Amino acid sequence: MPRGRTAPDDGFDISAYFEPTRPRVLAHRGLALDAPENTLLAFAKAVAIGCEYIETDVHLSADGVAVVAHDPTLERVAGRDVEVSKLTMAELRRIDLGQVQGFCSLEEALDAFPELRFNIDVKVESAVEAAVTAINRVRAQSRVLLTSFSERRRLRLAALVPGAVTSAGGAGVIRARLVALTGSTRLLGRALRGARALQVPERVGLLPLVTERFVDAVHRAGAEVHIWTVNDPAEMTRLLDLGVDGLVTDRADLALPLVADRN
Repeated sequence: MPRGRTAPDDGFDISAYFEPTRPRVLAHRGLALDAPENTLLAFAKAVAIGCEYIETDVHLSADGVAVVAHDPTLERVAGRDVEVSKLTMAELRRIDLGQVQGFCSLEEALDAFPELRFNIDVKVESAVEAAVTAINRVRAQSRVLLTSFSERRRLRLAALVPGAVTSAGGAGVIRARLVALTGSTRLLGRALRGARALQVPERVGLLPLVTERFVDAVHRAGAEVHIWTVNDPAEMTRLLDLGVDGLVTDRADLALPLVADRN
Protein backbone atom coordinates (compact mmCIF):
# COMPACT_ATOMS: atom_id res chain seq x y z
CA MET A 1 0.00 0.00 0.00
CA PRO A 2 1.49 3.41 -0.91
CA ARG A 3 2.75 5.41 2.00
CA GLY A 4 1.11 8.74 2.76
CA ARG A 5 2.13 11.84 4.62
CA THR A 6 3.10 11.53 8.27
CA ALA A 7 0.46 12.18 10.89
CA PRO A 8 1.69 14.61 13.56
CA ASP A 9 3.45 13.10 16.57
CA ASP A 10 1.82 9.66 16.51
CA GLY A 11 4.67 7.72 14.93
CA PHE A 12 2.45 6.21 12.24
CA ASP A 13 2.00 7.12 8.59
CA ILE A 14 -1.53 7.85 7.39
CA SER A 15 -1.43 4.55 5.49
CA ALA A 16 0.39 2.54 8.15
CA TYR A 17 -2.43 0.21 9.18
CA PHE A 18 -1.43 -2.45 6.66
CA GLU A 19 2.34 -2.11 7.02
CA PRO A 20 3.04 -5.11 9.30
CA THR A 21 3.78 -8.34 7.46
CA ARG A 22 0.83 -10.43 6.33
CA PRO A 23 -0.97 -12.64 7.22
CA ARG A 24 -2.53 -10.65 10.05
CA VAL A 25 -3.92 -12.01 13.29
CA LEU A 26 -6.72 -9.84 14.68
CA ALA A 27 -7.44 -10.73 18.30
CA HIS A 28 -11.23 -10.86 18.45
CA ARG A 29 -12.28 -8.63 21.38
CA GLY A 30 -8.76 -9.11 22.70
CA LEU A 31 -7.49 -12.41 24.08
CA ALA A 32 -10.37 -13.43 26.32
CA LEU A 33 -9.33 -16.93 27.41
CA ASP A 34 -8.85 -15.83 31.02
CA ALA A 35 -10.00 -12.23 30.80
CA PRO A 36 -13.37 -10.64 30.08
CA GLU A 37 -13.79 -9.79 26.39
CA ASN A 38 -13.32 -6.23 25.15
CA THR A 39 -11.58 -5.08 28.31
CA LEU A 40 -8.20 -3.49 28.89
CA LEU A 41 -7.06 -6.77 30.44
CA ALA A 42 -8.08 -8.77 27.34
CA PHE A 43 -6.19 -6.31 25.16
CA ALA A 44 -3.13 -6.53 27.42
CA LYS A 45 -3.24 -10.33 27.19
CA ALA A 46 -3.20 -10.06 23.40
CA VAL A 47 -0.26 -7.68 23.46
CA ALA A 48 1.62 -10.00 25.82
CA ILE A 49 1.62 -12.82 23.24
CA GLY A 50 2.66 -10.56 20.38
CA CYS A 51 -0.57 -9.39 18.75
CA GLU A 52 -0.33 -6.27 16.60
CA TYR A 53 -4.06 -6.08 15.84
CA ILE A 54 -7.17 -5.97 18.03
CA GLU A 55 -10.72 -6.37 16.75
CA THR A 56 -13.22 -4.52 18.92
CA ASP A 57 -16.66 -2.91 18.95
CA VAL A 58 -18.20 0.41 19.93
CA HIS A 59 -21.55 1.52 21.32
CA LEU A 60 -22.54 4.85 22.87
CA SER A 61 -22.98 5.55 26.57
CA ALA A 62 -25.80 7.67 27.98
CA ASP A 63 -23.45 10.64 28.29
CA GLY A 64 -22.17 10.44 24.72
CA VAL A 65 -18.93 8.49 25.12
CA ALA A 66 -17.78 5.80 22.67
CA VAL A 67 -17.67 2.70 24.86
CA VAL A 68 -15.97 -0.57 23.96
CA ALA A 69 -18.78 -3.13 23.91
CA HIS A 70 -20.09 -5.70 21.47
CA ASP A 71 -23.65 -6.18 22.71
CA PRO A 72 -26.29 -3.47 23.05
CA THR A 73 -27.13 -4.76 26.54
CA LEU A 74 -25.28 -6.02 29.63
CA GLU A 75 -27.22 -9.28 29.77
CA ARG A 76 -24.61 -11.64 28.33
CA VAL A 77 -21.48 -10.10 29.85
CA ALA A 78 -22.80 -8.96 33.23
CA GLY A 79 -26.15 -10.66 33.76
CA ARG A 80 -28.06 -7.38 33.82
CA ASP A 81 -31.05 -6.57 31.65
CA VAL A 82 -30.05 -3.00 30.87
CA GLU A 83 -28.88 -1.29 27.70
CA VAL A 84 -25.37 0.10 27.40
CA SER A 85 -26.89 3.32 26.07
CA LYS A 86 -28.81 3.84 29.32
CA LEU A 87 -25.70 4.04 31.52
CA THR A 88 -23.08 6.76 31.75
CA MET A 89 -19.43 5.95 31.12
CA ALA A 90 -18.75 6.28 34.84
CA GLU A 91 -21.49 3.76 35.60
CA LEU A 92 -20.21 1.38 32.90
CA ARG A 93 -16.70 1.49 34.34
CA ARG A 94 -18.13 0.26 37.65
CA ILE A 95 -19.87 -2.77 36.11
CA ASP A 96 -18.17 -5.96 37.29
CA LEU A 97 -17.17 -7.93 34.19
CA GLY A 98 -14.79 -10.16 36.14
CA GLN A 99 -11.07 -10.01 36.86
CA VAL A 100 -11.54 -6.50 38.33
CA GLN A 101 -12.55 -5.24 34.90
CA GLY A 102 -15.30 -2.86 33.87
CA PHE A 103 -16.15 -1.31 30.53
CA CYS A 104 -13.59 1.06 29.03
CA SER A 105 -14.01 3.87 26.57
CA LEU A 106 -12.57 3.71 23.07
CA GLU A 107 -10.32 6.64 23.89
CA GLU A 108 -8.94 4.83 26.94
CA ALA A 109 -8.19 1.71 24.91
CA LEU A 110 -6.47 3.60 22.10
CA ASP A 111 -4.45 5.64 24.59
CA ALA A 112 -3.47 2.64 26.72
CA PHE A 113 -2.08 0.69 23.75
CA PRO A 114 -0.43 3.17 21.39
CA GLU A 115 1.49 0.36 19.68
CA LEU A 116 -1.65 -1.52 18.64
CA ARG A 117 -3.67 -1.25 15.47
CA PHE A 118 -7.41 -1.37 16.19
CA ASN A 119 -10.13 -2.81 13.96
CA ILE A 120 -13.22 -0.95 15.21
CA ASP A 121 -16.77 -2.05 14.41
CA VAL A 122 -19.09 0.89 15.11
CA LYS A 123 -22.27 -0.91 16.05
CA VAL A 124 -24.78 1.94 16.05
CA GLU A 125 -25.21 5.17 14.11
CA SER A 126 -25.36 7.19 17.33
CA ALA A 127 -21.78 6.16 18.18
CA VAL A 128 -20.19 7.52 14.99
CA GLU A 129 -19.42 11.04 16.17
CA ALA A 130 -18.16 9.88 19.57
CA ALA A 131 -15.91 7.26 17.98
CA VAL A 132 -14.47 9.85 15.61
CA THR A 133 -13.86 12.22 18.53
CA ALA A 134 -12.01 9.51 20.48
CA ILE A 135 -9.83 8.61 17.50
CA ASN A 136 -8.96 12.23 16.82
CA ARG A 137 -8.18 13.02 20.46
CA VAL A 138 -5.60 10.25 20.60
CA ARG A 139 -4.37 10.97 17.05
CA ALA A 140 -4.97 7.34 16.16
CA GLN A 141 -6.27 7.90 12.64
CA SER A 142 -3.37 6.03 11.06
CA ARG A 143 -3.69 2.89 13.16
CA VAL A 144 -7.40 2.18 12.97
CA LEU A 145 -9.56 0.32 10.51
CA LEU A 146 -13.19 1.41 10.72
CA THR A 147 -16.09 -0.77 9.76
CA SER A 148 -19.78 -1.35 10.30
CA PHE A 149 -22.38 -3.79 9.06
CA SER A 150 -24.05 -0.71 7.57
CA GLU A 151 -22.25 0.32 4.38
CA ARG A 152 -23.74 3.78 4.70
CA ARG A 153 -22.24 4.12 8.17
CA ARG A 154 -18.88 2.82 6.92
CA LEU A 155 -18.82 5.48 4.19
CA ARG A 156 -19.67 8.16 6.74
CA LEU A 157 -16.80 7.00 8.96
CA ALA A 158 -14.44 7.08 5.97
CA ALA A 159 -15.44 10.66 5.24
CA LEU A 160 -15.04 11.77 8.86
CA VAL A 161 -11.66 10.06 9.39
CA PRO A 162 -9.88 10.36 6.03
CA GLY A 163 -6.60 9.10 7.51
CA ALA A 164 -8.17 5.75 8.43
CA VAL A 165 -8.75 2.69 6.28
CA THR A 166 -12.13 0.97 6.17
CA SER A 167 -13.66 -2.44 5.60
CA ALA A 168 -16.80 -2.78 3.51
CA GLY A 169 -20.17 -3.11 5.20
CA GLY A 170 -22.69 -5.86 4.51
CA ALA A 171 -24.07 -4.42 1.28
CA GLY A 172 -20.55 -3.66 0.09
CA VAL A 173 -19.45 -7.25 0.71
CA ILE A 174 -22.38 -8.64 -1.27
CA ARG A 175 -21.76 -6.20 -4.11
CA ALA A 176 -18.04 -7.04 -4.20
CA ARG A 177 -18.72 -10.79 -4.11
CA LEU A 178 -21.06 -10.56 -7.09
CA VAL A 179 -18.78 -8.29 -9.10
CA ALA A 180 -15.77 -10.52 -8.37
CA LEU A 181 -17.50 -13.26 -10.36
CA THR A 182 -17.20 -11.12 -13.50
CA GLY A 183 -13.41 -11.10 -13.25
CA SER A 184 -13.28 -7.33 -13.84
CA THR A 185 -10.70 -5.69 -11.57
CA ARG A 186 -11.92 -2.24 -12.58
CA LEU A 187 -15.53 -3.00 -11.64
CA LEU A 188 -14.49 -4.64 -8.39
CA GLY A 189 -12.42 -1.60 -7.46
CA ARG A 190 -15.48 0.57 -8.02
CA ALA A 191 -17.68 -1.82 -6.03
CA LEU A 192 -15.35 -1.56 -3.03
CA ARG A 193 -15.98 2.21 -2.87
CA GLY A 194 -12.71 2.93 -1.13
CA ALA A 195 -12.75 -0.03 1.25
CA ARG A 196 -9.29 -1.53 1.69
CA ALA A 197 -10.55 -4.79 3.19
CA LEU A 198 -13.40 -7.24 2.99
CA GLN A 199 -13.99 -8.86 6.38
CA VAL A 200 -16.30 -11.81 5.94
CA PRO A 201 -17.23 -15.23 7.26
CA GLU A 202 -16.02 -18.09 5.10
CA ARG A 203 -19.59 -18.86 4.11
CA VAL A 204 -23.14 -17.66 4.64
CA GLY A 205 -25.36 -20.68 5.12
CA LEU A 206 -24.52 -23.02 2.26
CA LEU A 207 -23.06 -20.24 0.12
CA PRO A 208 -19.25 -20.13 0.17
CA LEU A 209 -17.97 -16.55 0.12
CA VAL A 210 -14.26 -17.25 0.22
CA THR A 211 -12.63 -19.09 -2.65
CA GLU A 212 -9.16 -18.81 -4.14
CA ARG A 213 -10.67 -17.03 -7.15
CA PHE A 214 -12.43 -14.50 -4.89
CA VAL A 215 -9.29 -13.82 -2.87
CA ASP A 216 -7.24 -13.33 -6.05
CA ALA A 217 -9.83 -10.91 -7.45
CA VAL A 218 -9.85 -8.82 -4.27
CA HIS A 219 -6.05 -8.71 -4.27
CA ARG A 220 -5.99 -7.50 -7.87
CA ALA A 221 -8.36 -4.71 -6.85
CA GLY A 222 -5.89 -3.63 -4.15
CA ALA A 223 -7.78 -4.82 -1.07
CA GLU A 224 -7.37 -7.53 1.57
CA VAL A 225 -9.56 -10.43 2.71
CA HIS A 226 -9.98 -11.05 6.44
CA ILE A 227 -12.04 -14.00 7.72
CA TRP A 228 -14.06 -14.13 10.96
CA THR A 229 -14.26 -15.82 13.37
CA VAL A 230 -11.71 -18.63 12.93
CA ASN A 231 -10.64 -20.60 16.01
CA ASP A 232 -9.65 -24.02 14.69
CA PRO A 233 -5.99 -24.39 13.61
CA ALA A 234 -6.91 -26.68 10.71
CA GLU A 235 -9.36 -24.07 9.39
CA MET A 236 -6.75 -21.35 9.88
CA THR A 237 -4.23 -23.33 7.84
CA ARG A 238 -6.69 -24.04 5.04
CA LEU A 239 -7.70 -20.38 4.78
CA LEU A 240 -4.12 -19.19 4.85
CA ASP A 241 -3.40 -21.63 2.02
CA LEU A 242 -6.15 -19.91 0.03
CA GLY A 243 -4.22 -16.66 0.42
CA VAL A 244 -6.38 -14.76 2.89
CA ASP A 245 -4.69 -11.78 4.48
CA GLY A 246 -6.09 -11.89 8.00
CA LEU A 247 -7.74 -14.10 10.59
CA VAL A 248 -10.12 -12.63 13.13
CA THR A 249 -9.90 -15.10 15.98
CA ASP A 250 -10.64 -15.76 19.63
CA ARG A 251 -7.51 -17.93 19.65
CA ALA A 252 -4.73 -15.56 18.74
CA ASP A 253 -2.51 -17.80 20.86
CA LEU A 254 -3.00 -20.57 18.27
CA ALA A 255 -3.01 -18.35 15.17
CA LEU A 256 0.22 -16.44 15.84
CA PRO A 257 2.51 -19.53 15.66
CA LEU A 258 0.85 -20.65 12.41
CA VAL A 259 1.39 -17.24 10.87
CA ALA A 260 4.97 -17.01 12.15
CA ASP A 261 5.81 -20.24 10.33
CA ARG A 262 4.83 -18.58 7.05
CA ASN A 263 6.94 -15.44 7.44
